[in-house]
Amino acid sequence: VLALNGKIREAGEKIFASNGKKVDFGSAVKSCEEAGGTIATPMNEEENKAILSIVQQYNQYAYLGIKEGQISGQFKYINGMPLNYTKWHQYEPNGKGTEKCVEMYTDGSWNDKKCNLYRLTICEF
Repeated sequence: VLALNGKIREAGEKIFASNGKKVDFGSAVKSCEEAGGTIATPMNEEENKAILSIVQQYNQYAYLGIKEGQISGQFKYINGMPLNYTKWHQYEPNGKGTEKCVEMYTDGSWNDKKCNLYRLTICEF
């Protein structure tokens, strides 16, 4: 169960929350699903800022619900839909097929990253 303790943000129809745990991408996806949500996936600037406020609160990078598709350099939402909003850091994404996951930096920009690193879990409901 997520202990929220004020670590919850709303944006539009979504609620974002973190349990403060750092895990790999697959574990983050699984724990969000077990909590009845999905891994945080910003669809617009407002949602990106809500996720960012949790990232900054913990001062930890967090995985987002975005993965590289079959085509190198082409990222999609984990449900397979094309991205309609991006906030890539300058010169990103640059993994060229080796970095399949996406993390959010503490400035709100995104970076493609390997999926086996430990990043903050943020879920959306």
